Amino acid sequence: MHSSGRMRRRLLFDRVIGWALLLAFVVVLFPLFDMLYWIGANALPTMSWGTLTENQVGTGGGLYPMIQGTFVIIAIATAIAAALGVLAAFYTTEYAPAPIARIARIAGNLLAGVPAIVLGYFGYFLLVLYTGWGFTALGAAVTMAFFMIPYIYRTTDIALTSVPRTQREAALAIGSRRHQYLARIAFRIALPTILTGIFFAMALGLGEAAPILYTAGFSSTPITNLMQPTGTLAVAIWQFYDFPATYGHFLALAFQAAFLSIMIVLGLNVAVQLLSDRYRRRLRGLYQ
Repeated sequence: MHSSGRMRRRLLFDRVIGWALLLAFVVVLFPLFDMLYWIGANALPTMSWGTLTENQVGTGGGLYPMIQGTFVIIAIATAIAAALGVLAAFYTTEYAPAPIARIARIAGNLLAGVPAIVLGYFGYFLLVLYTGWGFTALGAAVTMAFFMIPYIYRTTDIALTSVPRTQREAALAIGSRRHQYLARIAFRIALPTILTGIFFAMALGLGEAAPILYTAGFSSTPITNLMQPTGTLAVAIWQFYDFPATYGHFLALAFQAAFLSIMIVLGLNVAVQLLSDRYRRRLRGLYQ
C-alpha cells in the first residue's frame, strides 16, 4: 500500500510538471511572438520593393545602403573572426600547455562578457583616430570581428574537446600528425557545433549598433570601397526610431529595418541548421 501511494504521487508529479513546463514554455515564447507581431504589423504595411532597392533620401526612401553595409561588414567580420577563433581553438585544444590553455579559456569567457559599447570605443580610438582612417566600413568590420571572436573561439574549443578521445588515439596510433587529426577528424566531427557558434556570433553582430556607429559612422548612400562610412540595419533602427510618426517616413524605416534584421537572422539560422544536419547525416557512425 505504501509503495502504491508513492507511485501515485510520482505519476501525479510527472503529470503536473509536464503541464507546468508547457505553461512556462508558452510564457517565455509569448513576449517573443508579441514582439514579432508588433514589428511585422508596423513594417509590412509600408514595405515595398523600393525598401530593398532604393537609397534613403530626405525623410523617405529605402534601406538598400544599410542592407548592403550590413552584409559587407558582417561578411568581413565573420571571415576574420572565424579564422582567428578556429585557429585559437586548434591551438588550445591540441598544442597549448595546460596552464596556457586554461588562461586562454578564461580570457575568452571574460572577453565574451565585454559590453559592445566598450569595443565600440576601442575601435573608435584605435581605428578611427589613431590610424587616421576616419569612419570606415573596414574599421567597423575589424571591430565587429573582435566582438565575435570570443564566441566562436569558445564554441569551437568546447566542440573540439568534446570529440571522443578514442578518435584522437586511433588517429595518432596509425601515424597521423596532430594537425592532420585536427583538420581531417576532429574538425569534421565538431563542424555542426562550430557552425552553430559562428551563426550565434553573426546574429549577435547583426543586432549591435554601438560598435558600428563609433567606427563606420552612418551613410545613406551605398559604399563603393571599404574606406568610407556606411550604415547598417541596426544603426538605422537606432537613428530612425526616435523620430515622431508624423515626421516623414523615418519611423516606418525603423520598423522595416527591424523586420529585415529578424528575417536575415532567421534565414541564417535555417541555412546553418540545414547544413549542420547534412554533415551530421554524413558523419553518422563516425563516433562508434
